[in-house]
Amino acid sequence: MLAWRTRKGKEERDRRPERYGVASSPRPDGFLVWFHAASVGEANAALPLIEHIAETRPDIRILLTTATVTSARLARTRLPEVAIHQYVPLDRTGYIERFLDTWRPDLAVLVESEIWPNLVIETKANGVPLLLITPACPAHPISAGAAPGMSRPIFSAFDLVLAQNDRLAEQFAQLGAPKSLSVGNLKADAPPPPVDPAAKADLSAAFLDRPVWLAASTHPGEDEIVGAAHARIKEVLPDIATIIVPRHPERGADIAERLRAQGLKVTLRSQGGSIDAGTDVYIGDTIGELGLFYALTPIAFIGGSLVKHGGQNPVEAINLGAAVLAGPNVHNFREMYGDLLKAGGARAVDDADSLAHAVLELLQNDVARKEVHAKAETCVATMSGALPKTLDAIDAYFPQKVPLQHAS
Repeated sequence: MLAWRTRKGKEERDRRPERYGVASSPRPDGFLVWFHAASVGEANAALPLIEHIAETRPDIRILLTTATVTSARLARTRLPEVAIHQYVPLDRTGYIERFLDTWRPDLAVLVESEIWPNLVIETKANGVPLLLITPACPAHPISAGAAPGMSRPIFSAFDLVLAQNDRLAEQFAQLGAPKSLSVGNLKADAPPPPVDPAAKADLSAAFLDRPVWLAASTHPGEDEIVGAAHARIKEVLPDIATIIVPRHPERGADIAERLRAQGLKVTLRSQGGSIDAGTDVYIGDTIGELGLFYALTPIAFIGGSLVKHGGQNPVEAINLGAAVLAGPNVHNFREMYGDLLKAGGARAVDDADSLAHAVLELLQNDVARKEVHAKAETCVATMSGALPKTLDAIDAYFPQKVPLQHAS
C-alpha cells in the first residue's frame, strides 16, 4: 500500500520508514509532548498550541506527527525550530510499539476527528496521559450505542477530551471518556496563514487590475464546476480572472488539463507560468501560499463543499479580508458555517450557476461584499476563545516550572 501511495506522490520515499515506527531523528532529552494532527486542517489547529508552548515553556520538548505529504510540508515551513516532525506510523501494533519505544512521550495530544484504535490503546498501555482535541465536528452524530464493545475501550483511554460544544462533550462522555469539557472551536482561533508582501505585490501587478476571485482548497470534482462558473462570469465580465488553489497541490497538472479541455487558458504557479490579459485561470499549486491568495482576492469560494468531503475552514479567508462562499457539504464545520450563514457572513452556492451568480453579485457590489465580510468578522469573534482554554487544559499535565535561582 505504501509503495502505491509513494508512486502517487502521497508518501515521501525517503521517509517511509517513519510509517513503520522507525524514527529519523533522535529523541531529545526532557519532558516530551507528542502532538498528532493527521492532515493540514488539524495541523493548522495544532500549530498555535505548539507555538505558544515553544515560546512560554522552553523546557518542554515537542514532537508533531502528521499523516499526509501536504501536512508534512506545512510542518517544515511553520513549526518552531525546537519542534520535531515525523510521519505517524500506520495503525498496526508493532509499528506503534516501535514508535513509542523510541520517542517515550510524556504526554500525547491528539488533534483529530479520526480515532485510530491501536494508536490510542498502545499509548494508554504505555502509561502516557492521553488528550483528545476535536477540531471539527464529526460527519455523523456520535452514537454510544452503535458499537459499545469497541467505543468504550477506546474513549475510556483518554484522560481528557476537549470538545467544541456541550453537546459533543456529553456524547464523548457517553462513549466512555472519563472527563470531557466544552472549550469551543480551536479552528476559530487559528491565526491567518502567512502572506509574503512581495509576492502579493507581484501577483497584484500581474493581474493588471482585472477583477479576480479565488476557489480555495478545491477537491476533485469541484475544479470543473469552478471552470464552468468562470465561463458564465466571463459573459458579463470579459476580463475576469479565476484563481484555483487545490487542497492537494500535486493535482495542479491534472486540473490544468481538465480546464483546458473546457476551452480555458490556464497557467500553473508551480511551473512559473506568466499571467497575461488572456489568462483565464491561475492555479496556485504550491505549498504554504494560501494566505497570499486569500489576501489578494476579495471573494473566496471554500472548497470541499460542492462535493461530499465536508468543507474546509472558512476562518482563514475571513481573517485575511475575503467574503466567503461555500457549497452545501460543510458537515466538518457544520456549526461554524451554520452561524456564518445565519448571520449573513457567508453565501451558500450549490452549482456552477449559483457560484457564478454569487461571485458576480459581490464583485459588482462593494457595499454588499463588505457587509458580508463585516458580519463574518463579527461572527468569528463570537466563536473565539478556545485557544486559551485548551492551553490551560494541556498545561495541567506539564511539570511545574522550575523557579529561577536568584543570586544572593
